[in-house]
Amino acid sequence: MRKRLWTLAFLLFVCVAFEVSAQNFQIPVLNNVRGARSGQEASTSLTLIFLLSVLSLAPALIMMMTSFTKVVIVFDFVRRALSLQNMPPNQVLFGLAVFVTIFIMAPTLREFNEVALEPYTSNELSTREFYTEGMKPFRKFMIRQLGKDGAKEIGLFVTLSGKDKKEIKTIDDVDSYILVPAFMLSEIKKAFIIGIVIFIPFIVIDIVVASTLMSMGMIMLPPAMISLPFKLILFILVDGWHLITYNLVRSYGG
Repeated sequence: MRKRLWTLAFLLFVCVAFEVSAQNFQIPVLNNVRGARSGQEASTSLTLIFLLSVLSLAPALIMMMTSFTKVVIVFDFVRRALSLQNMPPNQVLFGLAVFVTIFIMAPTLREFNEVALEPYTSNELSTREFYTEGMKPFRKFMIRQLGKDGAKEIGLFVTLSGKDKKEIKTIDDVDSYILVPAFMLSEIKKAFIIGIVIFIPFIVIDIVVASTLMSMGMIMLPPAMISLPFKLILFILVDGWHLITYNLVRSYGG
């Protein structure tokens, strides 16, 4: 009973304090806001707004038009194949995937900087031209990774968009809103294929350990607890992280 009274008294005190602070609180008045005095000031303000918008969309752009999707899925497959729950942690795994992506995308980002970003900041390109020229390096990267095997994914999204396939004579005629999801679908498929290859040796270890435990009559002992050290030993002996990272980078022509 006393605890309830103390709780009610505390709540009443908080409500009273909040009411007093709310009465004394005043919304600040912005007296120094003024319009742009010249076209240059307006252009600078619009540029800042545009850059902030791009930065807010940066995570989505990284996932959609770069190698990040494939890299992070493969790294997660490695962790699951080793039967590790949160080791390495998600922050470490995503951080490694981000920097591997930057390494893979370095030539594309360099070309984007040369043909779009620097001319735009030097007022040599308009915003529309900046978008058009900036998409070219990423389109080139996505088209190169899709290759001949990506025709199926592109055909899927062309069909879903309702466009006439006869209008698309070359890959350059494919719109970006069709190319990006086709590229992502292709990357996810490739990542799952790599995941199957990664899982096979560790599944063999699980089967051998489970069969050995059953033949010894140790049915109650979890096979995963015994197979985990053998998986880690195998992964360390073949230098797994080095091997997987090397092949991921080489798969993009690096």
